[in-house]
Amino acid sequence: MHHTAVRPTRARLLALTLLAGAALTACGGSDDDPAPFATLDGKAPLVIGHRGLPGLHPEETQAAYEGAADVGADSLEEDLHLSKDCVLVARHNPWLSDNTTVATVALTVPEVAARKRTVAGRPVNVTYTVANANEPKTYLTDLTDPADPKSVLKSLIVDGEDHTNDWSISDFTVAELKQWIKGTTYDARADRPTAENGTQPVLTMQEILDIAKAKSASTGRTLTVYPEVKNPYWNNQQAIANGCDTKKTGHPFEDAVLKFVVDNNLNDPAAPIFVQSFDPASLKYLKSIGLKARKVQLIDGNDTHLDTGVVTYSTSDVYTFVDGRPYSWTINGDGRYFDAMLTPAGLAEIKTYADGIGPWKPQVMAWKQVPYAGGTKMSDINSVTPTSLIADAHKAGLVVHTYTFRNEKQYLPGLYNGDPVAEYLPYFRAGIDGVFTDFAGTGVTARAAYLKELGR
Repeated sequence: MHHTAVRPTRARLLALTLLAGAALTACGGSDDDPAPFATLDGKAPLVIGHRGLPGLHPEETQAAYEGAADVGADSLEEDLHLSKDCVLVARHNPWLSDNTTVATVALTVPEVAARKRTVAGRPVNVTYTVANANEPKTYLTDLTDPADPKSVLKSLIVDGEDHTNDWSISDFTVAELKQWIKGTTYDARADRPTAENGTQPVLTMQEILDIAKAKSASTGRTLTVYPEVKNPYWNNQQAIANGCDTKKTGHPFEDAVLKFVVDNNLNDPAAPIFVQSFDPASLKYLKSIGLKARKVQLIDGNDTHLDTGVVTYSTSDVYTFVDGRPYSWTINGDGRYFDAMLTPAGLAEIKTYADGIGPWKPQVMAWKQVPYAGGTKMSDINSVTPTSLIADAHKAGLVVHTYTFRNEKQYLPGLYNGDPVAEYLPYFRAGIDGVFTDFAGTGVTARAAYLKELGR
């Protein structure tokens, strides 16, 4: 297995250096300091409204995006898929039962009930050498008939993850999504407000951009949008089967993303947009067809060992495909894991096609229990120290936007005693360029505390 080893000595030195710099700035610092922040561009870190403001509203809805803007978010993040009629729409997952009302609607609307996908996936052998003996040797595909590309419209297998007996966003036109499907809370749903569940329709990417433009005009702040090219292999196969590949490129999903960017005059590195994906093949394709807007390579992981702080990637279940490596690597016989991207060589490769990385929080800050006493839970984490990732990425010329900050105690390392503001501060001090957060207001408050700490 390939792991990114945490380098404690270097991490401690980095933390001490940054804290010392912060203290000097708070006392006035030097008049000729080149940059007041440790970010790559020397500006304040961004607060990115992850799916809008899902801590308070149904995610990826008008209420969530307007709410994020109103509490001071710099950017509105969304997950994109292609509808049946080839329009970019925003939903976190392409299966619909976990963050929409589709299951309830299906009880009274036979046409919706009939669209549930019930055909089992087909197992496919991996073609790379399996590094971990416990790792699955097969994964599922929705191409149940290899001779029929349209067979992908019968099963619901997304990047190897089985969602049989659910509904697919690609089976509904935009009009049908708006007629029938309404958004709900998703993460920590038992702890978040539910009064707006079922009242907020699915949005198109164009509608979200229009919200960002309207809020930019009303607030005097330029809000960026931050679309994720989600599950690109799956979306492309669905879109081809739905007749969306009019250019016959095999990439109708990314083609639609580029068209959206160009049509809205956003195809420039200075434009208020970031395009992100977990799959490097998708970002590389977008660059090859002319996407000039900023691109961010997302980097996932599966777990972290609290004795060492090392993030793990290989699992004994389907998540080795879902979160352990980009799906394009799996289907093309590349057995590496996401941690290959975290090395200096991996970061240099990313720099050839992207402008930044979006790593998981424990890849940026090592989570540990010190002294180690068998801890496995978030509440057991009493040490959070920088890895070398921010410094390494900045050296490669890449910004670092990390995910995902949430207010609920269940998501917070025990070190912070339930205080969500406290979690942001080590990341800001270490030079993080942006934070994805479900509670943009909390992120803005934390950033204000950091600015005060710097004497600004």
